[in-house]
Amino acid sequence: MIRKIKNIIKSKLYRGMEEGDIELEELKQLQKEGAIIIDVRSPQEYEEGHVNGAILIPEYEIKKSIENKVKDKNQNIVVYCSSGTRSKKAQKSLKKLGYENVYNLYNGFFNY
Repeated sequence: MIRKIKNIIKSKLYRGMEEGDIELEELKQLQKEGAIIIDVRSPQEYEEGHVNGAILIPEYEIKKSIENKVKDKNQNIVVYCSSGTRSKKAQKSLKKLGYENVYNLYNGFFNY
């Protein structure tokens, strides 16, 4: 019984890589190829440190701000946050808005 509970808790807390997730090396390569890097954390988190060249669009502003910042829906976009949770949500929002090539930095800024 305890093992079953532990497995349920582990499955809820641990998120493995999913489709559209990339790791740090892939981020660096996409950035060299001209991808737009979007930090979806808060302005305060961004000011404390961010990926060089990243633009700030907090996750809660993605839907209203993205079309002003990224016109080409085929542009490669990489989103990240501190752990990968907010950026995964932002990635899904961007996909729903018609952006085709959106990648999420797996495990977020802690990798950088």
